[in-house]
Amino acid sequence: MVNKIFAENAFDAVIHFAAVAYVGESTLDPLRYYHNITSNTLVVLEAMASHGVKRLIYSSTCATYGEPKKMPITEDTPQLPINPYGKAKKMAEDIIRDFSKNSDMAVVILRYFNVIGSDPEGRLGEAPRPELREHGRISGACFDAASGITTGLKVRGTDYNTPDGTCIRDYIDVNDLIDAHVKALANAESRQVKTYNVGTGRGKSVKEFVEACKIATGADIKVKYLDRRPGDYAEVYSDPSKIRQELNWTAQYTDLQESLKIAWRWRKSHTNGYGPPTDEH
Repeated sequence: MVNKIFAENAFDAVIHFAAVAYVGESTLDPLRYYHNITSNTLVVLEAMASHGVKRLIYSSTCATYGEPKKMPITEDTPQLPINPYGKAKKMAEDIIRDFSKNSDMAVVILRYFNVIGSDPEGRLGEAPRPELREHGRISGACFDAASGITTGLKVRGTDYNTPDGTCIRDYIDVNDLIDAHVKALANAESRQVKTYNVGTGRGKSVKEFVEACKIATGADIKVKYLDRRPGDYAEVYSDPSKIRQELNWTAQYTDLQESLKIAWRWRKSHTNGYGPPTDEH
């Protein structure tokens, strides 16, 4: 199928976003993650090689770093992933690097931190599969609680070595992420593999996130505190200075509450995700 798509079209570049991306799910169904992320990346590379496509922008993740001893995370931080999601992505990165050594490909690997938000004009938003509610991102879980789909929000882990005991993450707005890809594609250079962290450089705790979500949605979200989620880590935030210096990219959408407000607006107008509007049934 992938070869057929390449054969029927003339591509200048590939931006490879496609992947399953839930840490919790990856610990329960690791083979799905190795197949979908690592094996499928190999298929894409083989198709690119067969059809002479020489530019690749690859979506990777901060999960490849695992739980570093030092913050913030730079691109030189050792990659020691602790869950199948991070391991599968690191394997894909390694395959890309090995392949590019013997080709004139131009490769940029972008390691995303925690993506939030949606399109301010309302065209695109996040609609995860319902069965992933237990494993999904915190923004989706907050919105489920705010809209009454769930009775409240489950926060996993309050005994981490952080100021308020909950995980700290670097939340990057999807609009900034798009800008990073545009700049990466414009700056990809033949026979080079460049790697960049895409984050704000600042960490927010889960408790801070929940408070911002309460204000953004106007809902009194009930919070239930549970044990830690398998494969999770305490604190992760980026040093984005390399992408700033080399690609002139800096996160612009850094108001957490505003990003959540925009995402919540999309969610309220798409209660059935990307399916038919619920009021038409």
